[in-house]
Amino acid sequence: MVGMAEDGARKYITDTEFLANEIWNWRNSKKRKMQIAGKEYYRGNQDILKKKRYAIGKFGKRREVNNLPNSRIVDNQYAKMVDQKANYLCGKPITVTSTNEEYTDLLNRYFGKSFSKTLRQTAVDSLNGAIGWIMPYYDLEGNFKFRRFEPQSILPFWADEEHTVLDCAVHLYGVVTYEDRLTTKVVEHCEVFTTNGIYHFIFDNGMLIPESPRENYFSIGDQPYNWTRIPLVAFKYNFHELSLIRKIKSLQDGINYMESAYEDGMLENPRDSILVLVDYDGENLGEFRDNLSTYGAVKVRDNGDVRTLSIDVKSENYESILKTFKTALIENACGFDAKDDRMSTSPNEMNIQSMYSDIDLDANSMEAEFQEGMNNLLWFVNAHLSHIGYEFDEEVKFNFHRDILMNNASTIQQCVESVGLVSNRTILAHHPFVDDVDGELEELNREKQEDVKVYGLGTGVSEPNEPGG
Repeated sequence: MVGMAEDGARKYITDTEFLANEIWNWRNSKKRKMQIAGKEYYRGNQDILKKKRYAIGKFGKRREVNNLPNSRIVDNQYAKMVDQKANYLCGKPITVTSTNEEYTDLLNRYFGKSFSKTLRQTAVDSLNGAIGWIMPYYDLEGNFKFRRFEPQSILPFWADEEHTVLDCAVHLYGVVTYEDRLTTKVVEHCEVFTTNGIYHFIFDNGMLIPESPRENYFSIGDQPYNWTRIPLVAFKYNFHELSLIRKIKSLQDGINYMESAYEDGMLENPRDSILVLVDYDGENLGEFRDNLSTYGAVKVRDNGDVRTLSIDVKSENYESILKTFKTALIENACGFDAKDDRMSTSPNEMNIQSMYSDIDLDANSMEAEFQEGMNNLLWFVNAHLSHIGYEFDEEVKFNFHRDILMNNASTIQQCVESVGLVSNRTILAHHPFVDDVDGELEELNREKQEDVKVYGLGTGVSEPNEPGG
């Protein structure tokens, strides 16, 4: 980078100094804090847990009150929406197809069940933090694998405005170390991914301190190699790189606060609510409260009285507000309500499609970003296959199978009515009982051959008579 000194001469800073400045600014940025908030809200660590009760004190200033009920209820609708959307798109294993059977078999080994779990977790990351990351790498035994990174640990440096090509990337993570037998501290380590390999630093007080020599990504035999691309693949929730928590955090906070406030109101009783005293037989209000808490009674003079000054807690008011909040949260999250009135009876396909319309539209956007991520990940898989002696140039298609509710009876009826109009393969692909179309076609063919063998069907030999025939 280039700057100007006071005397007008050019002043340069090193790449390491530039990275240190960028890491420092990003580490405390609003964007990263929102990524951390998404992760914490998903885990249930929400702002309501910091709730305090306040009252108006002397001179009209607000002060904290510690002798009142202070409920902190977390009704985690946010996590429900994240899981719903992640499972909708990535809950079922993806399938990989190409025109080359050998190539397809090899790809399905790398994008099998283990990868499906990683992809589903990455979908949760992308919803919580806008971008999930997967790194292709070789383990110590030389096996090609995939590793997931959380959004708040990666600082990307993009080479283009569309954020499709990485120039380099930083992985920041903390390690707990012992200063002595009883004292610990967190040391922040920094890995810088470049096309020349991985550089290791310790990030301390805004400075990058070299930790170890540059590391190559992998070796073939005794020869070290590096990828010609940065081995970090982005899986975005949407093109704008906005997380789900930014859409619905205020609604989630509203739900938590209303439920907590309702419980506070229900827990307040004459022993801790506002009391009106008439001719109280005592001088100290603290003494009055202590007697009331200890004995459940209070002594007053002849014409004295104790009345409660309270506000009635009407549950229907809270129920109405909560219903509004939860409906708004589902709509803003582009999710669906599994308890929708349209599902109360046997739903038809139109009702199901209507209920899933919002989540389906949002999943279209998310799938487009994930398709790009899969294609970028495919580049590394193809490079690995080339390293072990395979060369393929076929087009590959990644199929996401959405986890949508179906009316099986209606779908089966449609399949039956389609016989003779479309191919058996197409019908089987849409049949709710079929997972493996090729396997089902083989099984149908085998059963047909057995029928021909047993009954002589198609050979001019009559079928056996029905019982009693």
